[in-house]
Amino acid sequence: MTATHTRPAHTAKQEWATGLAAFAAVMLFLVGLLDIFRGIMGIAEDDIFVTTRNYVFEFDLTGWGWVHLALGVVAVIVSIGLLQTATWARVSGVVIAGFVIIANFLSLPYYPVWSVVMIALSGFIIWALCVVQRDNLFDLSEERPMSEQRPPVSTPHGPA
Repeated sequence: MTATHTRPAHTAKQEWATGLAAFAAVMLFLVGLLDIFRGIMGIAEDDIFVTTRNYVFEFDLTGWGWVHLALGVVAVIVSIGLLQTATWARVSGVVIAGFVIIANFLSLPYYPVWSVVMIALSGFIIWALCVVQRDNLFDLSEERPMSEQRPPVSTPHGPA
């Protein structure tokens, strides 16, 4: 006897939840990738950064580079887990996005406009990961059942 496994039909709410999870995963990947580039620029002590005297959170530019590089690498790894809707990845994604916000706030005088952009993107990531309920998500790597895809093409001799 064979057991048939059926999945419940997708609802608009589930599609929206899956879309938000995919959005958060892609955005976290981009934030991580951009943080990796920013970290490499900081480690290389590129001339693109502004140095400010008497900043309360003064930190060596190379140190900031290593912080951003590490956060970027972890963010990219977590974004891959988010595409598989892993619970650990959702929790880690919120934590990493929070750390990215803090790191960009603390390095605000070195690269102000980009820091504000990264803070805003990380805020959207946290929102997208927190607003979606776990039971509304389907694994983004799974195929949809045949009933949700295009119907089979009929030929004069029956279905294909």
